[in-house]
Amino acid sequence: MATYKIDAAHSEITFKVKHLMITNVTGNFNKFDATIESSTDDFTDAKISFNADVNSISTNNEQRDGHLKGDDFFSAEKFPSINFTSTEFKKLSGNDYTLTGNLTIKGATKPVTLNVEFLGTATDPWGQSKIGFEATGKINRNDFGLTWNASLEAGGVLVSEDVKLQFNVQFVKQA
Repeated sequence: MATYKIDAAHSEITFKVKHLMITNVTGNFNKFDATIESSTDDFTDAKISFNADVNSISTNNEQRDGHLKGDDFFSAEKFPSINFTSTEFKKLSGNDYTLTGNLTIKGATKPVTLNVEFLGTATDPWGQSKIGFEATGKINRNDFGLTWNASLEAGGVLVSEDVKLQFNVQFVKQA
């Protein structure tokens, strides 16, 4: 069984949400951890766990970040982390997979499926074996109790329900 730990310095966890229904606001988590355990080279038996520190959220706007950490959204004081545990990592063809698992945000756990591309393996200049993945998906924030919104005078809402997720991640094989 091989264990891989995320290389946070070479990984990013981002999300996009429509604002005013015309543009996307991008955010990310600066503190996170993830582990992959697999006994196969194609990772078809992989067990994947991930968590992000809600207080590390950044949208490049301090006031908005504070609002997101508050009770209108993540309630970071009461629910300081977002967690994911895989239930299936399924190879579709070539380097394409689907990753299904349970995502917990603000105390609510729901199944989520992400599209994953295995980007390959490499050895860094220090002899560490690395693997890379890109994962994308979409969740409805209301499913996780992130329901705050404001109606717009011309119709529509301030913040969309759909949240696009993108993970560009590199893992280091553990000795």
